[in-house]
Amino acid sequence: MFATARALDQIRNTICYNDFNVKIVATHGGITVGEDGASHQALEDIGFLRCIPNMKIIVPCDAYETKSAVLSAYRIPGPFYIRLGRAKVSTVKEKKEFVFGKGYILKEGEEIAILACGIMVYFSLEAAKILEEKGIKVTVVNIHTIKPLDKELIIDLAQRYKFLLVCEEHQMIGGLFSAVCELLAENYPARVVSIAVKDRFGQSGPSQELLKEYGLSTGDIVNTVEKFLRD
Repeated sequence: MFATARALDQIRNTICYNDFNVKIVATHGGITVGEDGASHQALEDIGFLRCIPNMKIIVPCDAYETKSAVLSAYRIPGPFYIRLGRAKVSTVKEKKEFVFGKGYILKEGEEIAILACGIMVYFSLEAAKILEEKGIKVTVVNIHTIKPLDKELIIDLAQRYKFLLVCEEHQMIGGLFSAVCELLAENYPARVVSIAVKDRFGQSGPSQELLKEYGLSTGDIVNTVEKFLRD
């Protein structure tokens, strides 16, 4: 929260305007900051930075992808924001090689495509397992690079599936959902559904309880997919 909002003037006018080779790697992204509460839970940070020219944004799904993201940002000139959480997260075993700006499919299905970033990648894979037991096969995609988006992949997914479900630990406004909708509005209008924080501030509490309170849990992903497939 403080590395982005409090320093926004410096990020915009000093770093990005001059296209300086500065890498911002910040923790405490999302609701899973937990007991630290609303003041520390960065739920708007991607939105703050995504609209600034020259800024590039990565949201890794786990520790291994974080390492790849940092090395990639080191090798590529210019401003970067790498968004990390605070709580421990599970390792995503289905990962593929990290390539900056290129999302990748983790699991293939025929019904819908789930696009996720950060910890929501793991939750989406867990939801996919539950849905498969119910006879619903979904595709899960890791969109680790929020800016620039993988335009080719997202348009292809929109063309192939009934709807896209975007899962992120961020406000619905300004984050991955907004980026995907902006891209498709110009290139291939499609139905896009969001699992994100819906215009609310965070609050203090255990991470798992907050995920349920804000509709970001594995169960919420399952319920959302089932609901929209019935419509």
